[in-house]
Amino acid sequence: MSGPGTHLASRPPPGDSHRVPTSADRRRPAWAGRNYTLLTASAVVTNLGSHGALIAAAFAVLAAGGDGGDVGLVAAARTLPLVLFLLIGGAVADRLPRHRVMVAANVLNCVSQAAFAALVLAGEPRLWQMMLLSALGGTGQAFFNPAAEGMLLSSVDGEQAGRAFAVFRMAMHGATLGGAALGGAMVAAIGPGWVLAADAAAFAVAAVLRTFLDVKHIPPREPGGGMLADLRDGWREFTGRPWLWGIVVQFSVANAVVGAADAVYGPLVARDHLGGAAPWGVALAFFGGGTVAGALLMTRWQPRRLLLVGTLCVFPLALPSAALAVPVPVAVLCAVMFLTGLSVEVFGVSWMTALHQEIPEEKLSRVSAYDWFGSVALVPAAMALAGPAESAFGRPEALWGCAALVVVVTAAVLTVPDVRNLRRRTKQVTAVPAPTLGADAPLSAREQG
Repeated sequence: MSGPGTHLASRPPPGDSHRVPTSADRRRPAWAGRNYTLLTASAVVTNLGSHGALIAAAFAVLAAGGDGGDVGLVAAARTLPLVLFLLIGGAVADRLPRHRVMVAANVLNCVSQAAFAALVLAGEPRLWQMMLLSALGGTGQAFFNPAAEGMLLSSVDGEQAGRAFAVFRMAMHGATLGGAALGGAMVAAIGPGWVLAADAAAFAVAAVLRTFLDVKHIPPREPGGGMLADLRDGWREFTGRPWLWGIVVQFSVANAVVGAADAVYGPLVARDHLGGAAPWGVALAFFGGGTVAGALLMTRWQPRRLLLVGTLCVFPLALPSAALAVPVPVAVLCAVMFLTGLSVEVFGVSWMTALHQEIPEEKLSRVSAYDWFGSVALVPAAMALAGPAESAFGRPEALWGCAALVVVVTAAVLTVPDVRNLRRRTKQVTAVPAPTLGADAPLSAREQG
């Protein structure tokens, strides 16, 4: 990603300015510079720890005498500050050096998880204590996510961006699968407290790795007019691109209904029709395997119309809800989940490539924050309404409704011309801000390359 007046093609690879290539550099692909390698390695470490810790936190609540409602409260305590602080986190990450924001967030996550582990290992943790520590972890994540995405998007050049993002996401998804499997086994073998301690150690290792990120290639930020001015600037950047806000609105709805189907209806269907939790766990693992396969596909395939291809690949996201509504046999459900994971990953890589190509470097984190905010804002409400919807309409009808909403919002976003027409650039050019009509005027759509 290039900022105003700069071109990545005219300077050394990001994070590797004026260095003599080492033997390690020669073994890596040309697009995998030092920053990219450090970001990928640290993300794998934290994903391994965090997805095991999610399982450990739930079992820690149950072991302390809590029930399913208490598990939900601890999970909600993590989600709420994530939603509340995401936009502030994006503004901070564009104002301060992003790697410092990432390290500070990792330290907060390390401390909160270490305290959580200590409480569990000491015995009898209280619900309010676990909720407070989960909230601290969610706060750290709210500041980390926009900074991390902005840092990653600025770490590769335009020609190989799609391949780089595909490899990064493949490593992330592989770590997610491994972390969940390893975490579940460790909880059973040594207890949830030690798994939480291992997650704290993973955050510490990741923080150390991220201190070595090189930000010399990122132009110094010019002094702005304050946090509110930065947020308004990010909002103008976000709303000035119909393809951007259109897809974020699409995924606000899609993520909410799919999250409700997976988290609420899926386990219930598995209990009543599929044989219990084990088959549902296998189906979710097939979805994870599909995301890895999709990322692998995108290391080779570079569709010209990024968002058109990506959005068409969102339609299969309706299939799991439909399969649960029938319900289909476990083998068919696993095939559906694998196909869904693969197709949605095509969208994920295409989306990151479009952001990298179109958004000015100095605004990446703010735009990423609005993206993250839109993606998670409706999820808590959907979770809360899933039960009443089942009571009012019936479970199959609620699941068919989830599938229909995914199809409707995905079809709607295809009516946006920029979604259909935005093309991958063969040469990196400078991203320019959407034109304004005045200091506070709404922005018109920018012609896409």
